Amino acid sequence: MSNLSAQVGVLALLEPQVLGLTPAQLIFYGVAYALSGYLLGALPLGGRLIKLFSGHDAKDVHVYTLGIENLYHFVGAPLALASFGLDVIKGLLALSLISLSGLTSTSVAFTYSLAIMMLTVFVGHLYPLCILTHSRIPRGRGGGVLTGITLGLMLYGQLPIVLGVLPLAAYVVGLLSSRYITVGVLAAFISLPVLLVITTHDTHLIIAAASTIALLALWRQKASIVRIINRVETKLGNPPAVHGRDPNSVYAAFMIHPITLDDMWQLRSYRWLGRLLARKLIPEQLVRRSLLWWRPQKVADMRGITLADGRNLRVILIGAPMLPEQIRAYPAEALRMAVQGARLAREFGAESFGLGAYWSTVGNKGQQVQDAVPDVHVTNGGAYTAATVKEAVPKWLEQVRQHSPKTQLCAAVVGASGVVAFGAARQLAPQVSQLILIGRDLARLKRSAKALGQRHPDLELVATTDLNACQQAHLIVTATSSPVPVLHAPHVREGCWIYDLGRPSDVADSVYNVPGVQVVPGGVVRPPGAGVDCQLDIHFGQGFIPACLAETMIMTATKAYNRKSLGPQTKTRNMAFYLEQGHKLGFKLVLEAQPAPAQPTLQNNTSSSGQTAQDDASRGTQPTNTTHSDSHPAEV
Repeated sequence: MSNLSAQVGVLALLEPQVLGLTPAQLIFYGVAYALSGYLLGALPLGGRLIKLFSGHDAKDVHVYTLGIENLYHFVGAPLALASFGLDVIKGLLALSLISLSGLTSTSVAFTYSLAIMMLTVFVGHLYPLCILTHSRIPRGRGGGVLTGITLGLMLYGQLPIVLGVLPLAAYVVGLLSSRYITVGVLAAFISLPVLLVITTHDTHLIIAAASTIALLALWRQKASIVRIINRVETKLGNPPAVHGRDPNSVYAAFMIHPITLDDMWQLRSYRWLGRLLARKLIPEQLVRRSLLWWRPQKVADMRGITLADGRNLRVILIGAPMLPEQIRAYPAEALRMAVQGARLAREFGAESFGLGAYWSTVGNKGQQVQDAVPDVHVTNGGAYTAATVKEAVPKWLEQVRQHSPKTQLCAAVVGASGVVAFGAARQLAPQVSQLILIGRDLARLKRSAKALGQRHPDLELVATTDLNACQQAHLIVTATSSPVPVLHAPHVREGCWIYDLGRPSDVADSVYNVPGVQVVPGGVVRPPGAGVDCQLDIHFGQGFIPACLAETMIMTATKAYNRKSLGPQTKTRNMAFYLEQGHKLGFKLVLEAQPAPAQPTLQNNTSSSGQTAQDDASRGTQPTNTTHSDSHPAEV
């Protein structure tokens, strides 16, 4: 009998008599049980129950907050236990349906049917078709269905009753030892096929089905495993973010990207790849190309922000590993990834979703992302970014005038074709004696200079594409979308004040070595509270955030979703709104000069973009990529 059952999975389709069935019966039972198991597993019983008795929309109960452990915080113990119980019933009922066929529990045909039902009810639970559930009702980890399957195996003698409690014990041990729900769930799933191997007597098909279920559970939890490695997964006792659950908490999400490959190695889950790349064991071009197909994931939690009204504000940072030059070069892939990030933000319970740095330029500056994911509020952060520049210009001038009188003051604006940079130029125009507009599109710069000259006839205006013109300026405002620094030491004079609105930074490290130069990060805000606590270095200095992130926070805190920044236009009334509300909530503009940025701890000596910048500096030439746009300060 042992040899027969070991071969049955291979021979069943070729010799169905092995199962005691005719070919027609084999097909009938296989299809019937597979279909019925899947349909039963696909029933959204738990979601319907929660909505019926709690009034919560099932969309607010998603894969990251489902499970009896999290539902306890969301809807209370009675409904959590009832929802779990319905999943148990699904798993048990699926196996019990086999008894209606008249097959004896000791026959090989019964084992064959049992294996099919085990697998299909679990697949149906995890991956139901929307047409069957009439909506995108999410599913949890499948622990309840596994419990029902285990009870069914004990009922039909496939698993000793005494050992049937071991998957539950494995779950408890895994959960308590790690405090991660995912670890407990996977321990339970893996323990079942192991127990069947130890106790089995001619049930290889059951073992195969249980092993497949464990693999599916592992695949289902792959994102959670990565978050555990990166230490950003929610632990037992810390309820996850749920939209609208806590009136004293505000949940937002913000999408970031690496500036260089070195930024990626901040995440523990990527460090192995960084080491291979540093040792030249894998081609850099292959790594860069593969980034286009990685999915966004949660990479950090930003905490420690307490608004002036006492509410706590939490930001979920969602990282998508496209580099700045890739976001510009592959707009379709960038839009796809931004849409995936917005959906992930909604699944994590965020009320709004901000697009940082180059993500703010994707999909018509966020409009297409909002159209694709209408159930989360999307903003590119442009209004508050522009507003902080408008507020900062008089203060910048005050700092510079301490060293140079107005009659001698010369200012340069790099990236003057962009909305933010030209806005700074308009404000500087009546306050300085000479204004230099620098960009790539000379014809457009000349038109801008002409318009400014008509309003300020006494102002000396220069429009040029040559960065060396910055050498005359006492004050430089730079806001380009270049992925490499554009300002190097030969471009600036001693004692110059530089206001850097570019992200990645427009200012090379060599500039910090020029005597008397002060570099102030433009569009940088200090949020209210004891201090920002974040697992990642987002390159703004300890306790600072970009203005586009601050806009996401302010919009969410005030629920002024009609003020979201989308598309190429920035409304003046929205700029005024964010300035006013930002002050009320405790956000403060940063005007202090900052030290040179620290170097990454894990260097990639083969970084082509970094080499390009160094080569440009050594040759004293202008970097080739200086397309200027309405870029916003952002993040990693």
